[in-house]
Amino acid sequence: MAWWILIAAGLFEVAWASGLKMSHGLTRPGPALFTLVTLAISMVLLAVSLRTIPIGTGYAVWTGIGAVGTACAGMLLFGEPFTWLRCGFIGLIITGIMGLKFVSS
Repeated sequence: MAWWILIAAGLFEVAWASGLKMSHGLTRPGPALFTLVTLAISMVLLAVSLRTIPIGTGYAVWTGIGAVGTACAGMLLFGEPFTWLRCGFIGLIITGIMGLKFVSS
């Protein structure tokens, strides 16, 4: 169950990072509130998952999910450049996340 909570925490990290972009530096009230709420949810879920998952693994997986998800959101939602090389490096991050999960079961 802790791994599912950690995955959810990572997805909320993607949400707050995207909200941060949409809030224009927390200057737009609606997106700023969304950012702060999803940030809090992400942190609480991370803390809960770290009750059983080692902190080094949990934090690395959480930031990895956030990095991959936010990079993909940037390309899909914010018009950031899509290149195969960029996708290849995102794939390397995913490989690292999966490796950490498997050695930390």
